[in-house]
Amino acid sequence: MKTEDLKAFGLEQEVIDKVFALNGKDVEAEKAKTKKAENERDNYKTQLDTAKETLSKFDGVNVDDLKGQITKLQGDLKAKDEEYAAKEAERTFNEMLSGAITAAGGKNAKAITAMLDLDALKASKNQSEDIKNAIEAVRKSDAYMFGSEEPHKNAVGATGGADGKEPSGDEFAAMRALMGLPAKKK
Repeated sequence: MKTEDLKAFGLEQEVIDKVFALNGKDVEAEKAKTKKAENERDNYKTQLDTAKETLSKFDGVNVDDLKGQITKLQGDLKAKDEEYAAKEAERTFNEMLSGAITAAGGKNAKAITAMLDLDALKASKNQSEDIKNAIEAVRKSDAYMFGSEEPHKNAVGATGGADGKEPSGDEFAAMRALMGLPAKKK
């Protein structure tokens, strides 16, 4: 649309300017919509290109092979967990056994352990009680492997001279001479 076309219809310049102003607003609104649509198009194109590039990295990948690897790794992880649990159970059992032997006054833990049926004790439902009972059975059969609960009957007395008195001056001088020490000065 041109100014001359509108003048040909008999419109005045003032009306023509108003028509062009209204038309300009409509055109600008449509330009803004077009610009927004172009930006969205460019954004979607960028996303599509990124997705294609990412997917191209997976070309030639065997999905069944990946599933097999995942299954194998999960199996390995489960085996490691079971191995750890078994080691922890073994450590706990050995700690409990050692503590029970010490509490019973065992002199040689290795020797006492060798006399026990460890497999039966490990499989026991009540390990603590069964360990105590097994150690008590060894204690009854081989008491020499455990400390005595009886008091020691060691004589404790003076360690002085023959009659329990301090050595005399001559005896003291003789001891110093035997040790190669000079005589004591008075």
